[in-house]
Amino acid sequence: MALPAILKDKLRLPIVGAPLFIISNPALTLAQCKAGVIGAFPALNARPEAQLDEWLAEITEGLAAHDAKHPDRPAAPFAVNQIVHRSNKRLEHDLTMCVKYKVPVVISSLGAVPEVNAAIHSYGGIVLHDVINNRHANSAIRKGADGLIAVAAGAGGHAGTLSPFALVQEIREWFDGPLLLSGAIANGGAILAAQAMGADMAYIGSPFIATEEARATEAYKQMIVDSAAADIVYSNYFTGIHGNYLKPSIAAAGMDPDHLPEADPSKMDFETATSGAKAWKDIWGCGQGIGAVKAIGPVKDLVARLDREYQAARARICAA
Repeated sequence: MALPAILKDKLRLPIVGAPLFIISNPALTLAQCKAGVIGAFPALNARPEAQLDEWLAEITEGLAAHDAKHPDRPAAPFAVNQIVHRSNKRLEHDLTMCVKYKVPVVISSLGAVPEVNAAIHSYGGIVLHDVINNRHANSAIRKGADGLIAVAAGAGGHAGTLSPFALVQEIREWFDGPLLLSGAIANGGAILAAQAMGADMAYIGSPFIATEEARATEAYKQMIVDSAAADIVYSNYFTGIHGNYLKPSIAAAGMDPDHLPEADPSKMDFETATSGAKAWKDIWGCGQGIGAVKAIGPVKDLVARLDREYQAARARICAA
């Protein structure tokens, strides 16, 4: 099945910038879209909830102004991540804002709900649902999602444990719709590899943390530059759901990253996740692909690097 126009027509590269809790904001989202990749942010990043209206206005007006000034290279569309989980008391409000601004793409996480999909479909938007296994993928499509984000081993933040080869293979046995792959994708060759194994697009988060526009501390950005795959720990201690985090940030918070206790999944609460030494304010999420990140710079330079590497990988494979 061909990708819907919204996921391909205005894109420089087949990339969705993953919504980064706390970090993604209008500046980062706008920079991603203007650079030619889909920019995204979690609705919960806008606090208090009234700020979401302001953010959506800023982004839609900013992209319209860019397109008017650059008709030859219009910006890519943007996406908003909605946490569909009982701890998210803002879901109804935030969904109403998405409908008001006709957000082109909504990324749903931690719960597949038909009513959310129906609200986005009411104005022609599409819903991509992130999953960590084939069972969740099947459920999401049955409940009305338009596409899937396969969150494989090595992805930043809340991640699964399955190999991307296995996860994409199982989903593609029955689903021919939009499929994105997440998990340690940090260079152009990895984007091409994701497509080669059956995904349509790459879902990239951690490299965008180390950009000038990202709302992350300089220490966080520098830690990504200085770290590699061996510096990532997989734990459910901080939110109740397993995720990947930077070991040095755990150590800096006074804990032993190699001996973390198990958490009770029922205690997960996104509303309080940034209080105290918890994810994501002090304990920093990150994926295993960060060895490819060598410096802090603007989003446009990161996208340009990914484009060069992607084109070089295609040329190398075609010449083989």
